[in-house]
Amino acid sequence: MSEETYEVYAVKYAHLVRRSPDNFLGGDPHDVEMPLNYYVWVIRNAQRAVVVDTGFSEEMAKKRNRRIIRPVGEGVSALGLPPEKVTDVVITHMHYDHAGNLPLFGKARFHLQDKEMEYVTGRCMCHDLMRHPYEVEDVVHMVHCVYAQRVQFHDGAGQVAPGIEVHHIGGHTKGIQAVRVRTQRGWVVLASDASHFYAHMEGDRAFPILYSLVDMLEGFNKLRSLATSSQHIVPGHDPLVMARYPVAGNGMDDWIVRLDAEPR
Repeated sequence: MSEETYEVYAVKYAHLVRRSPDNFLGGDPHDVEMPLNYYVWVIRNAQRAVVVDTGFSEEMAKKRNRRIIRPVGEGVSALGLPPEKVTDVVITHMHYDHAGNLPLFGKARFHLQDKEMEYVTGRCMCHDLMRHPYEVEDVVHMVHCVYAQRVQFHDGAGQVAPGIEVHHIGGHTKGIQAVRVRTQRGWVVLASDASHFYAHMEGDRAFPILYSLVDMLEGFNKLRSLATSSQHIVPGHDPLVMARYPVAGNGMDDWIVRLDAEPR
């Protein structure tokens, strides 16, 4: 495997029972069961490893009525990456389910968009509806990391390492970014919450938590332009990810799948 080509893994750490009207702006007339999985992602090759997002803790699961399947640290460690040894973490956005557990990665440098830090520390957070998906302690911790010179900011497109890129998408939050990874099957794009489910991109529909509707819808086009094909885009919360990609190893069924492999 060359330095610029990577294996990519989705690690499921939590689950939420939910119905489809809650997942679409304007509701959904079908009103069927449509649960969310919560993931973090791992990118690795022989030279380096990068974690994408940090999930949330058991304490936060209780506060927000979510169910932890297996803790984030356990999933990352199962792929040979003790969290305390991880050196680079991409934070796609600062919502509680993507930027909790920051202290778990005590030696990491965090990669974040300028616009997201501006958003979570600015006037929009004066409104309860806007700040509800955030946790103030996560934001405060990130500020401490800024002062400790442990944050690398990106303004639009940026490179984390050769073959690993971040791209500002916007929409769901002001500064949400997707991660583009070169793999043996082409460019895989980790959409995170730029598209929660396959159904959002496929139907040009929006998740109801958003900063800008037009940015969210235009973001679908940007995701498509970044990926080798639509089959290379991985949504942020869809349980179908577990069904479409092969299990990463023994004992990892419905827990860790490999995204650099061809989907089923």
